[in-house]
Amino acid sequence: MDTRIDGLPASDWLSDHQPNTKGIVLNDVVVYGLPMNVVLTRTDQGEPLIVASNAMAASRILKGYRKRWKIECLFRALKSKGFKLENTHMTLRSHVARLLCLLTLAYLWSVLVGIDQDKVLKKHGRSAWSVMTLGLRTLVRACSRQGATLTDELLNLLQLRTPHQKAEGESVGY
Repeated sequence: MDTRIDGLPASDWLSDHQPNTKGIVLNDVVVYGLPMNVVLTRTDQGEPLIVASNAMAASRILKGYRKRWKIECLFRALKSKGFKLENTHMTLRSHVARLLCLLTLAYLWSVLVGIDQDKVLKKHGRSAWSVMTLGLRTLVRACSRQGATLTDELLNLLQLRTPHQKAEGESVGY
């Protein structure tokens, strides 16, 4: 980490900071010669996370970052990590709008199905596959079956969660 904030390496700012504690909020500091508002914290895994913005107060930076990350995850799933939207080469606005609506529903369905799938963990403890990828793979496998098995499995996968059933909080990011 070579980022310098007000002349100090970011690692110095985070040297005593522990995961799962409030972040360090810095207003009007200099980052790479530019005035910024900065939040420094650590992820649940202890990795440093630095988010800087000149467009919002430091107290709102992480909230905005979380929102943006969720949108980025959706776009990544729609484009390169699942649905390959760009491969359609559609250009008519009305067609693209309808396809985006359908793909967003497919994304949601994939996430809801993926939440219930068994997760394989890598050595570092993170999931090998995102919730969306697990769900999409399950749906593709279910659609590939024939006969009564296909109908039964798809009907089972269509039974989305009822309000009293809550999944554990989990990121759908990559």
